This record gives sequence, C-alpha cells and structure tokens, in this order.
Amino acid sequence: MIIDTIQNASKYFSLHPSFAKAFEFINATDLANAADGKSDIADGLKAIFSNAQGKTAEASLAKFECHDKNIDIQLCIKGVETIYWKPRTKCVTPNGDYNTEKDVRFFSDKPDTSFQLTDGQFAIFYPEDVHAPMIGEGEIKKLVIKVKI
Repeated sequence: MIIDTIQNASKYFSLHPSFAKAFEFINATDLANAADGKSDIADGLKAIFSNAQGKTAEASLAKFECHDKNIDIQLCIKGVETIYWKPRTKCVTPNGDYNTEKDVRFFSDKPDTSFQLTDGQFAIFYPEDVHAPMIGEGEIKKLVIKVKI
C-alpha cells in the first residue's frame, strides 16, 4: 500500500507500466466537476467516479475487500475519507467466495490500522492490501482507477 499526495505521484510511475497514464488522466481531468460513473481510460485502465455519503465503519467493514487482478488507485477528490487496512496474509476469515466477474474477495477479519485521505490525497492498494474505504461523515467525492495486472 502507498499513501501520498497527487503532487508526488510521479515517484510511483516506475512501479507499474500503466501508472503514468493513470496519473496523466487524473491531472488532465476536471476532477471537481466529473460526473459519477465508469469509463475506460486506456487498455487495462478504468476510471470510476463517485460522490456519496460516507459510511459507518461497520458498513464498510462488511465489505472488507481485496482484488486479485487489479490494483486500485483511490483518490479523494473532496471530503475526508477514512480507510481501514490489513495485509492479506493476516486475513484468515473469508466472507464468501472470490467473485471473478467483479474481481473482489471479502474478509470478516478486523483491520490492523486506519488512515484518512482528503482532497488530493491517494492510496494505492495492491492485491495483498485488504481495505475498507468510504468511511466518514458527509459527502465524499472520489475516483478509483482500476489498473489491470
């Protein structure tokens, strides 16, 4: 997992061949006025914009998730978002089976830590990062970029 600000994004371009293109998309987009929804950025890159009420920790932890075939770049555009995290190697209680269509696996384990993102901050979640996002009060506008592995 990586946590940083959009100003430092170029430090991570070498970690995946599509990261530079993902952050170029972020920098070229009017994030504040982007409409909710999904769109393809390029081959292996999908953008998902949302503007929603923050969830309770319990509601988010009901879908404590990780992915096998994608890396998530989660950018907080506006608001304050708390995210819970735990390394996948320490998760021992699956919550259902892996969904191949949605590339998601859930766990019922308790998180190890939490952190907050606010305007212009992002987190990168690899398959080994189990995460519960969108915890907070009020509206949270965010962008999730799915990076195909």
